[in-house]
Amino acid sequence: MRRARTAVLISGRGSNMAALLAAAADPAYPAEIVLVLSNRDDAAGLDHARARGVPTAVVESRVFGRDRDGFERAMEAELRGHGVRLIALAGFMRVLTEGFVARWRDRLVNVHPSLLPAFKGLDTHARALAAGVKLHGCSVHLVRPGVDEGPILAQAAVPVLEGDTEATLGARVLEQEHRIYPAALGWLAAGLVRVEGEVAQVAAPGAGTALANPLPLPGFKPVSTSAAG
Repeated sequence: MRRARTAVLISGRGSNMAALLAAAADPAYPAEIVLVLSNRDDAAGLDHARARGVPTAVVESRVFGRDRDGFERAMEAELRGHGVRLIALAGFMRVLTEGFVARWRDRLVNVHPSLLPAFKGLDTHARALAAGVKLHGCSVHLVRPGVDEGPILAQAAVPVLEGDTEATLGARVLEQEHRIYPAALGWLAAGLVRVEGEVAQVAAPGAGTALANPLPLPGFKPVSTSAAG
C-alpha cells in the first residue's frame, strides 16, 4: 500500500497532531506524516514531532505581517519540498486564503471542537454551556474558505453534564477529537471519501452508523477504493 504523504500544521501543543502521529506509526495506516509545520517557532508540538523522528519546519507568520500570500507561498515551498499530498490542520491558528484553500481543495482537513454547523469559531465550549445544549462534540471536515465550513467527514457527540465547566467539557470533547481525527484522515488517505455537492460520502465500515465514527486503527484494512467512486 502506498501511503499518502501528509503534513500536519500546528501553532501550539499539537495534541491532535500527537494522535495523528500515533496512528501513523502503524504501517497499515493509510497516511504517512512526512512533515509537521508550524507558524510559530515556540510551538510545543514541534518537540514532540522531533522526538518521534518526524521532519519539522517553521514558517513564522509574524515575519510576513499582513502579507498572507507571501506567508502561504513560503509554507507551500516547504510542502512541495516534502512531497505532501494531504494537509491536516491541528490547532493551526491562521485563517487560510481562498487561493490556498482552492489549491488544496478536498486535500485539506480540519478538526473543530463543536458539532458543526453549530458554534463555528472560537470559545465553543463556553458558548455551548451558555446555550444550554445537552450534546456537544467535535467534527472533522474538509476545509472551505468560510471559517469552520466544509463537508463533514466524522463527528462525535458527548453529553453536557450538570456542573460542567469549559475545562471539563473541553477535556471530554478533546478525547473524542483524538479518536475521530485519525479515523477521518485515514478514510481520506485511503480514497474512501467522495464529495457530492458539499456533502461527503464515506465508504468505510462504521462511518455514519453512530454518534461517534471511530475507525479501528490497528491492522487497518481499507475496503476497495472503487466503492468510493
